[in-house]
Amino acid sequence: MTQDLTQGPITKTMLRFALPMILGNLLQQLYNVADTLIVGRFLGPDALAAVGSSYTLMTFLTSILLGLCMGSGAVFSIRCGERNQEGLLNSILHSFLMIAVLTLVLNTAVFLFIDPILYFLQVPGSIYGMMREYLWIIFFGITATFLYNFFASLLRAVGNSVTPLIFLGICAILNIALDLLFVISFHWGVAGAAAATVLSQYVSGLGLFVYTLLAFPELRLPLKKMRLKRTAFQEIAQFSVLTCIQQSVMNLGILMVQGLVNSFGPAVMAAFAAAVKIDSFAYMPVQDFGNAFSTFTAQNFGAKKQERIRAGIRQAVLCSVLFCLFISLCVFVFARPLMLLFVKPEETEILAVGIQYLHIEGSFYWGIGCLFLLYGFYRAVGRPGMSVVLTVISLGTRVVLAYLLSAVPSIGVKGIWWAVPVGWILADLAGFGYYKLWFQKKKQQLC
Repeated sequence: MTQDLTQGPITKTMLRFALPMILGNLLQQLYNVADTLIVGRFLGPDALAAVGSSYTLMTFLTSILLGLCMGSGAVFSIRCGERNQEGLLNSILHSFLMIAVLTLVLNTAVFLFIDPILYFLQVPGSIYGMMREYLWIIFFGITATFLYNFFASLLRAVGNSVTPLIFLGICAILNIALDLLFVISFHWGVAGAAAATVLSQYVSGLGLFVYTLLAFPELRLPLKKMRLKRTAFQEIAQFSVLTCIQQSVMNLGILMVQGLVNSFGPAVMAAFAAAVKIDSFAYMPVQDFGNAFSTFTAQNFGAKKQERIRAGIRQAVLCSVLFCLFISLCVFVFARPLMLLFVKPEETEILAVGIQYLHIEGSFYWGIGCLFLLYGFYRAVGRPGMSVVLTVISLGTRVVLAYLLSAVPSIGVKGIWWAVPVGWILADLAGFGYYKLWFQKKKQQLC
């Protein structure tokens, strides 16, 4: 069930490895959307706004853990490319301990500071209680998020992208079933939607943890060989912490934009919540393709196959751009029917704002598609700091322009939507420019 990404046809190898990741993330988004859809339909627009805004916050919080796991996964992939089993086991030990401790700290902090967080997000009084109730339960799932993402990153690093898909499939089905039970049958409101998500997350997180230990005994480090080394922590931190910063900065920018969106009232909040879910589905395949490309690059970087990496990025960009152009066309044409999945036809203001968002941002998915490839590339070749730079360019532009343009009465909330693709394009230009310089330097070192 594992793949060697240093051999075989490049495009076919990347797509075969990426497909289970794409399907898995689609399932993950499915159970996120289940909350939004069921809440929007059965609990009303205020509950939809509360859950939607909570989703943005949780995306930011879990991005910290996701970034740490993705950075560790890059190290695992490089060790696989080097065929260094002892180094792989050593990296697993140090990264697991480091991320577990940080998970405990994060989980404690969010419970202690839940009210200041909601105040920072400018949550309207009409939905404050529902949002706090939802988050208080959702926060219990942070540990499950760590377990799933750590072991999914580990399995993908050794070439197994199928097993995480299976566990996410179980999780998605369970989440939808529990949503229907808790919200519709038991009438638990937003608390029921949150409980359904948390229980499902623990099934996938604990399940994948146990499966990895049982099915891959070669990935278990014998107790007598467990030795903590400062140099090992430093290497893991170099990749993981910078990737964590990159993910966190990206989602912090989104969170700041969420605060700005909230200032326009519940209708815009509800439209944004629904449109963001559609966004997540639309460009998620290229996000996963970027993560698959990162594993491909890291394994080949460890195996010192520079020309295969260079050919890989050319083919990856072509695949990503073509897919994004097709998806942009679909979202533009079907913006209204897509919004109607989340809101009722009589909610005309919410529909209008959501369609406007999708028409503007949805036309430029190729920009975020290329950016995901650049993030994955720089993480894989030991330059995670460059991913941070690109994120600062993209999100910095987005936040600054959003606040400036939305303050102009003739532009208003539309300025928030236009700020997004501008940030993507500027970051792409910087990323590909640096790539050209990086590869020229690598060629000179090999000569």
